[in-house]
Amino acid sequence: MSPRPALTSAHSNAPAPRPTTRLPWWAVALPALAFAALLTLVTGSGHGGSAPAAESLAQFTGRLHELLLRIM
Repeated sequence: MSPRPALTSAHSNAPAPRPTTRLPWWAVALPALAFAALLTLVTGSGHGGSAPAAESLAQFTGRLHELLLRIM
C-alpha cells in the first residue's frame, strides 16, 4: 500500500477561533441561591418548630446579600 498524502489546509497553523459565550451573573447566582436555600431547609433542625430554620435562613440570606453587595 502506498502512503496517504498529508492533508493540508489554508490555515495549517492557525488555532481555531473559540466561541465567546458568557453567562450573566444571575444565571449562576440564582440556581446556587435556590440550592442553598433548599439545602438549608432540608438540613435544618428536626424539631417540630419552624422558628430555628427560619432564623438560619434569614441569617443565610442576609450574609448572601452582603456578599453580593461586596462583589458588585
